[in-house]
Formats: sequence, structure tokens, C-alpha cells
Amino acid sequence: MRIMTDLEPLGQVPLPTINSQTLKRWGEVPVSQHASVSVPLGADTPPNSPFLKDDSINHKLILWEGDIASLQVDAIINSTNESMNDVNPISTSIFQRAGTRLRDEIKAEVRECKTGEVRVTQGHALPARYIIHTVGPKYNVKYQTASENTLHMCYRNILQKAKEMGLHSIAIPVVNSLKRNYPPDQGAHIALRTVRRFLERHGNSLDTVIFVVDKLDLGIYEVLLPLYFPRSKQEEEAARYQLPSDVGGPDGEPVMPDRQIRIIDNPQHTLHADDENASRTPHLEISLGDAGSFAQMQADPDRQRLLGERPITDPIANIIIQELEHQERYEKLLRRSKTEDLSEVSGIGCLYQSGVDRLGRPVVVFVGKWFPFNKINLDKALLYLIYLLDPIVRGDYVIAYFHTLTSSNNYPSFSWLREVYNVLPYKYKKNLKAFYVVHPTFWTKMMTWWFTTFMAPAIKQKVHSLPGVEYLYSVMSPDQLEIPAFITEYDMTINGLRYFQPGAPT
Repeated sequence: MRIMTDLEPLGQVPLPTINSQTLKRWGEVPVSQHASVSVPLGADTPPNSPFLKDDSINHKLILWEGDIASLQVDAIINSTNESMNDVNPISTSIFQRAGTRLRDEIKAEVRECKTGEVRVTQGHALPARYIIHTVGPKYNVKYQTASENTLHMCYRNILQKAKEMGLHSIAIPVVNSLKRNYPPDQGAHIALRTVRRFLERHGNSLDTVIFVVDKLDLGIYEVLLPLYFPRSKQEEEAARYQLPSDVGGPDGEPVMPDRQIRIIDNPQHTLHADDENASRTPHLEISLGDAGSFAQMQADPDRQRLLGERPITDPIANIIIQELEHQERYEKLLRRSKTEDLSEVSGIGCLYQSGVDRLGRPVVVFVGKWFPFNKINLDKALLYLIYLLDPIVRGDYVIAYFHTLTSSNNYPSFSWLREVYNVLPYKYKKNLKAFYVVHPTFWTKMMTWWFTTFMAPAIKQKVHSLPGVEYLYSVMSPDQLEIPAFITEYDMTINGLRYFQPGAPT
């Protein structure tokens, strides 16, 4: 039995201690106790899930809401700042229970911890033997890739340090924090896939990994855990449709996606909020005609191997090449949209511009009932989308989507939506100021939440569900909104004639 280094004051009630062996393992939790993962209607079949059902891994995992300082494990993790004096619920609880000797040890021996790195101290009066301290990154959308890489390194270094020390049980809180502006759902994806990949490779070194969460993160982890740690073949199958496009590399590290470029010196460097002054442009100021020197840097990999040429390893060059390739792909689609016959799509009338809102921003209308997803040529649908929106999205714009009287035949698959979202360049997301969903159903709300959480977080805060057309009048004048008659008729049946009378409330 471990001897406590700090004696409890006379008469003080002993603090509770939780033995991790008494907690229910993830593999033992019935699926019905957590949010189920549903397959969207009309979804295409993607490749097999990269995270297969593994009972041995699921038995090592615990999801627990509670005070991390009360856990009796080999090590608990403290998410702190560079000076190791952060004031947050986790650190406060740990320092209070560990006693004054913890601060003395940090002051005398540890002193500081850089972002992405870890430091180890004794547990002192804690039930845990050790404390592994780490510093999560500050999130800045301009340097999103650096933030993701650094957060991955936090979790990776925690697990590696536990392995080096021969520890068998660890408790990990949510390292990313709203205090540092990190989106909680994005951080959860990185945490889960990093732990999953580590357990796949080094599972023998750890018997217990506890995800310690608060009420805010509990719901997020309950939804995402089945994607990375499926407990049944049904969850494994459903995960194929719900996982984001970036599921990480061999160690769960972020893979550079096709999106706005972020150039950094080193993804493990400390990130600060004042990095706003760093030189970076939202788009590369290089025309495709000037890209020859960059394109030459990426020779054919087979030729490199056969001739013994050294492959390009410069991360900045690779990022630039990827961005140029993504931009070139979009430019090709834009040129096709101006030359091909798109009358079979444009004639449907499901997508068009309808006036401007009260701030003078173009309003794009999408009529869900008129979008025959199962019958339309999806390639031409994408081309028409680009043809219509490219001149509009050069400035601010808004979208009004009418879900009125739609059926399963009108619902696009997640795989197609993800493809469209990835094809469209950054200006589409940046200049979109609002996405209004009118007459939403429960299905719409669920699918919108899934899509904006796992695939399109950049527009999550811009989506608004509206129960009636009148609610649009606060942002646009009625005479600027042209919509099919069936929408107004349906709205009258549920909201009344007053919704369409002149001078409707704004």
C-alpha cells in the first residue's frame, strides 16, 4: 500500500478515492445507454471502417464523468499552461488534493512545460502515483493545422511517457479547452483516434485508459466513442458513414486536408494568440501559370524510386503543392461549368438567387423538394452549383434552404455532401454568413448537426433552423424572397395567412 506524503488535518473527512477497477469498461456498456449511430438515408457505401471492432481494446477503455483527482491509478494527467500554474477545474482539484509538496516539486525541479510536451511529478497526497502534466495548444483558425498537430502530440506524448515508465493505468482528461478557444468536438476526434492507434500498436503496455470528462464533453464522447471504438458490427458498419474525412495517419496524427493553407515553422512550437501578426495570406497569390517551379518539385514517385531520386520532404512545399492541386481542380470544374450543357439541372429550378437581404448580401435559395438526388446527374449538379455560386461567393452571401415537404428521394448522401464540401474552396465557407433551414424536421436537425459537427465545423455557427417563412423577414424584406407556391401554401396551413401579408413583422 502506498503511504501518503501529506497527512490529513485532524478531524478532516477523508476525500473519496475511486478504484479504477470498479468502473465499467467501455466494452461492457450496453449500446442502448449511449447515442446510437444511424446510417443516413440514401448514403453511398464508403470503404471499410478504419477502426474495427476489438474487444481487447474496448476492455481497456473507460468513459467516466467525475473528479480526476479521486482516481486510484498509476498516473493522472493534468492539463495546464506553460508555467504550470493554470487555474482550471482539473488543475485546481489536483493541486488541492496533492498538497503543497506538488507545488514545491514543480518550483524546484520542473519549472515549466512547453506546449505539446509533458512533464512528470510525483502524485504526493493523490491516490495516483504520478501526475503527467501537459499543455494543450491555443486554437487559431489561421493555424488550425498547427493546433491539431500539437494537440495530437499532447496525447501521443502522454501515452508514450506512460509506456516508458511502465505504467499500466492512466486517467486522461480533455486536454483541449474552450479557454484556449479549441472546439471541443474537433479535440475529441484527435484524442480518440490517437488513443485508438496507440492501443493498437502498444496495447500490451496499458491495461486501463480512462477518459475523464465533464458534463459538456460527456455527450460528445458518448457520440464519438462508437466511431473509434465500435462495440458491435453494427456500430462498426455505421461508423463508415459517420467518420470525418480525416481519420489521421498511422499514429492518429492529422493528415493535411485540401483546405486553406497554413504555413508554420514547426507544428510543435508554442502557439500564441498574438500570432495574428504573422505573415500569411488567406489564399496563395500565385496563378496556376506560375506554379511550374512548385509542380516540378513533386516528381513521379515511381520514377524517384527507380532512379534513386530523393523525394520531396519539405512540408511547406508539400502544402503548397496540395493547395495548388486543389485550386487547379476547382478551376477545371469552373471551366467545365461554363462550357457544358447544364440545362437538365438548371431547368429543375431547385437552386437560384433571390434578391438580397437587409445588408445587401445575395440570397441563394435551395428548394429541397425539387432536388431529385436519386435521378439527377450529380456531376452536372456540382458543375451547376459552381457555375451559379462562383460569382456570388466572391463577397458575403447567405443561403435559405427550404426543407418543405421533402422525402427520402430528396436527401443527398453524406459522401456526396462531403465531396462537394471538400471541392469548394475556402471562399465558399468564409463568405457564407448564414445558412437558414426553413421547415426543418427532426431528421434535418440531426443530419445538420452531424454534418456541421463532423464534416463542416467551419459553418456550424452559421446554421439556423426556422419553423416558418416569416422568421426570414427579420433578415430580408418579403419582396426580396421568391419561393414556390407550395411552400407558401404549406406555411399557411401551419402558421396562418398573416405570415405572407405585407408588412409582416421584422
